[in-house]
Amino acid sequence: MNAPAPVRRPISLVLASPRGFCAGVDRAIQIVERAVEKFGAPVYVRHEIVHNRHVVDRLKALGAVFIEELSEAPDDRPVVFSAHGVPKSVPAEAQSRQMIYLDATCPLVSKVHVEAQKHYDAGREIVLIGHAGHPEVIGTMGQLPEGAVTLIEDLKDAAAWEPKDAANVAFLTQTTLSVDDTADMVALLRERFPGIAAPHKEDICYATTNRQDAVKHLAEQSELVLVVGSRNSSNSVRLKEVGLKAGASAAHLIDDAAGIDWTWFDGVSRVGLTAGASAPEDLVQGVIDAISARFDTTVEELVEARETITFKLPRLLTA
Repeated sequence: MNAPAPVRRPISLVLASPRGFCAGVDRAIQIVERAVEKFGAPVYVRHEIVHNRHVVDRLKALGAVFIEELSEAPDDRPVVFSAHGVPKSVPAEAQSRQMIYLDATCPLVSKVHVEAQKHYDAGREIVLIGHAGHPEVIGTMGQLPEGAVTLIEDLKDAAAWEPKDAANVAFLTQTTLSVDDTADMVALLRERFPGIAAPHKEDICYATTNRQDAVKHLAEQSELVLVVGSRNSSNSVRLKEVGLKAGASAAHLIDDAAGIDWTWFDGVSRVGLTAGASAPEDLVQGVIDAISARFDTTVEELVEARETITFKLPRLLTA
């Protein structure tokens, strides 16, 4: 007589919505794909097009070659600039070398670049809230002459910043920051400099805001939160941090299902699952499948917002 199959423990899996790819990431990936289709391989990409290992590896297989500096690319092959944006010196060099280049900078990052130039032209001293060394920060600061933008990373920096003319200052922010942490820094800057010029519209992008709002509600309902995304992805790291601050007992950032430590599930009955803006949905499905294979899983979706935004591709690829 066969022994009865072991009863699988029930788990409720709550999916955050929205999650995963945002419009800027989707556009950037399409630009690389279309460029390979139009020009053939190889197409060079300056910096990882988006911060996700799986995306980068798939594009490599199609014929993309990832480089860190434009000097690594030959003059006669197309080059794509990553979604994070680049300093002005990079397209200037590409033009001087008569290269074919495609700018995959997210339009919402480009908006910050335009704001930076306007503040500079108006003679304001500019402070940028962001993370040192992040390519988006390097790109934004690189829109203006060296020293024109001061970077602040935390409340201590915001308290210490001393402009030459406190009556003529402005602030900008990286698009992928923690909404709450940034609000605290902005509040301190406004307190110190009541007339500080602010962005016409929030610099932190809609996708970052929506995903953070969703993970807050996810954390309120879950003992464990899993965030699919790479460790060098700013928006993914912020999702983990926001989940912990919102009340989840534990939150972990994983590249894919292989990154799960099943001891995290001990004593857990409700698991929240989301993904950073550069993580493809098939990785999320892989996590769902892995959990479903081990537990009697009930899947539900927590809808925070509906996203319908799309961005146009460069004319060079659509003409």
